[in-house]
Parts: sequence; structure tokens; C-alpha cells
Amino acid sequence: MKRIILLTLVIVSAIGMRVESGFAQTTQPQQKTVHLFNGQNLDGWYTFIKDRGRDKDPKSVFTVKDGILHISGEEWGCITTNKEFENYKLVVEYKWGERTYGERFGKARDNGILFHSTGMDGGYSGTWMHSIECNVIEGGTGDFIVVGDGSNKFSLTAPVAHEKQNGSYIFQPGGEPITVNAGRINWVGRDSDWKDVKGFKGKNDVDNPVGEWNRLECIAKGNELSIYLNGTLVNHAIYAKPHAGRIQIQSEGAEIFYRRVDLTLLPSSTSYLKDKKVY
Repeated sequence: MKRIILLTLVIVSAIGMRVESGFAQTTQPQQKTVHLFNGQNLDGWYTFIKDRGRDKDPKSVFTVKDGILHISGEEWGCITTNKEFENYKLVVEYKWGERTYGERFGKARDNGILFHSTGMDGGYSGTWMHSIECNVIEGGTGDFIVVGDGSNKFSLTAPVAHEKQNGSYIFQPGGEPITVNAGRINWVGRDSDWKDVKGFKGKNDVDNPVGEWNRLECIAKGNELSIYLNGTLVNHAIYAKPHAGRIQIQSEGAEIFYRRVDLTLLPSSTSYLKDKKVY
């Protein structure tokens, strides 16, 4: 009996070692994290401001101090990565400041992160490269916007609800897939009574109060795009076009702070949808 028990333990242990070894081999070596924001300066990025151009920032819209990237929002523009990326998980941590400017004065704090950015700087409205946007706005963080040229070179396909929300599609898991090459696909819990006012808070919003840090995860896996806000899946495109390009972080009339911008390179076959809360 003792010999049987001992033999059983050895077999179980061996199986466990093979499983653990196999898991390590399939998940660890293929992942590499790049700290796109180093906490000291904007190495790896360049600035672009409407009507000023590249690397011209006389009003210090983009500054770094004490490990924090401060975007004043006073002028419209962005910081843009020098490199292009595909197949990655981008993690940013941000919080809102108090100030709003210009045409956005007194309105919902609004910025965004632009993926798969290609073409000329300022190609869209003289401000941004053509791209796919994850909106970062009070009440609408996670909304997709096609910042395209109107052609099929820039498009999103996502499952959506049957009824539109104030003229826009709204993401719904299991919904009917539609393709857009302009406009937006709102996040799944966007308040139908959303108002463009500073401090707006919808009844289903998962972002933290102004002044507190939020974690935004953007997964670009092959042609898919998934957006998580504070651990909750809020939007998902099953096909995005293009599927690679530069990353832009906007200045669009609202003060915002970033303390983390990390990019983890992924194998195209890896799925990050499991073990996450779906709204």
C-alpha cells in the first residue's frame, strides 16, 4: 500500500511539473514590457500642436515633473510615439485636473488615446494623425471613434445594440456586428442622458472621481481592439483597420495627468479577455 501511494504521488508531481513548465513556456518568454513614459522626460515621443507643428510647445502644454506627465489642455495637439506598434497591451494610469479651455471650457473633460496612427501629422483637422481613438471623456471613456479620412482604410467592426444611442451605435456583447468608417461606437454602459458638462457622471460609469487615478487597458490583438476601464471590459471591436501604427495621447481642452504608460508586446494568438469582468 505504501508503495502504491508513493508511486501515485510521484506521478501527480510529474504531471504538475509538466503543466507548470508548459504554462511558463507559453506565456512568459513572449511578453516584453516597454515603459513608453519613463517618468523623467518625453524620450521616445514628439509633440505636435495645431497651427504650431512638431516639437513646438511655447506654452508648455506637455511637461514632466516628479514622475508625472502633465497635459494642460490649453492647446489642441498630442504627443506621438516615434515607433509604430502592433499586438500589444497598453496600460495607462490617468487622473483629471481642474482646468478646461477654449471651446471645451465648462464642458465634459475630454481627451483621448489614438491607436494605429498612420499618415501625416495633423492629417485629421490639422491636429492628429488618422487613427482609431479610445475616447477619454467624462461619461464616455472607452468610446471608440474612427479618426479616419472617410475611406475604408480606417474602420471598426463591433457587435452593437439594436437601438442607437443619440444617433450613435453602442457596444453590446453578442449584438449584431456592424462596420463604420466614420463616427463612433459608444461604450456599453454609456448613459443615454449624457450631457456635455464638466463633472458629468453617469449612473453606470466605472471611472473614479475627478482627482483619483484610473487604470485604462487597451488590448490590440491582431485586428481586435479591447478596452478595459478599472478592470471592466467596456468596449470591444472584433476588427479594426489598420491594425498597427503609432500611439498618440491627446491634448483637447482639458487638464489631465498620466503617471504610467506601459506597453507589453503580445503574440497575436494570446487572448486577454478571460479572467476579466465584463460590464
